[in-house]
Order: sequence, then C-alpha cells, then structure tokens
Amino acid sequence: MKQTDRFLLAIISGVVVLVVAALALALTRTPQGYLPDTTPGGVAHNYILAIKQRDSARAYGYLSPDLRGYPPTVDDFVADIDSRYSWSFSRESSTISVGDERITGDRAAVTVSETRFSEGGLFSSGQYSTSFSMNLRRQGDSWQLISAESYWASCWGQSRPCE
Repeated sequence: MKQTDRFLLAIISGVVVLVVAALALALTRTPQGYLPDTTPGGVAHNYILAIKQRDSARAYGYLSPDLRGYPPTVDDFVADIDSRYSWSFSRESSTISVGDERITGDRAAVTVSETRFSEGGLFSSGQYSTSFSMNLRRQGDSWQLISAESYWASCWGQSRPCE
C-alpha cells in the first residue's frame, strides 16, 4: 500500500510541476511591440501590429498617399479593413516576424511570416505559418507601403476608391 501511495504522489507532483512551468512560460512571454520606423521591415511589422491592435490611425499612416485608390480618411480606411476586405485583415491570435528585406534604390520588398494559433486536436500542434510579401517605397526619410499580398485591400492600387 505504501508503494502505491508514493507512486501516486510522484505522479501528482509531476503534474503540479508541469502546470507551474506552463503557467510561468505563459505569464513571462512578452507581447509583441512596435519596432523603429526607420527600416522597411520595421514599417511592415508596425503596420500589421497596428491593425491587430486596432490602432487604425497609426496603420493608416503607413500607407503611401500616392496610391491610386488611397482611402481619403481614416474612417474610409477602417471601413475597408473592417467590412469591405475584412477577410484579408486577420485579427486572430498570431505572431509576426519580419524576414528577408530587399532594398533596391527607393523600393523595398519585405517577407513577413505570420504564425497563427488555434485549438488543435490531439495530434495537431494548433499552429500554422504563412509567409507573404509587402512592398514599400521610400518617400523622403520614411518608408511607406505601396502593396502587399496580405493585410491589404486590392482596391487601394486601383484608380477608384473601394466600394
């Protein structure tokens, strides 16, 4: 009987240690923050993070005003991302990492990787990653977005505003 009690206590102790370790990892994980706006990668990261955090004015500021279908106001920008093209602006739980940054003169292409998390099954990790490209142009001392494969409304590159 004493051997069974020790075995049970060892199992319970092991479970408690695992739960405490998991909580410590979850609570010490630092949230993603904004990067300096001095590089194309920093601008791409900050644009997506501003969209995810619903900081529409900041996200709108990263768009190039030279876009043919540039939203004339922040409210028009919000309408584009919240209703007209909401499928392209994922706000679910994910992490963003900027990868390759290719600068050619006043233009840059940035590869962004996004890892999304969801409830997985017994044999699923519950996460999946995608990569996409964002294109920027230097205007003065700043970099501004001119196109992207995700987190973008295609009508911004057209000659008429989004409808």
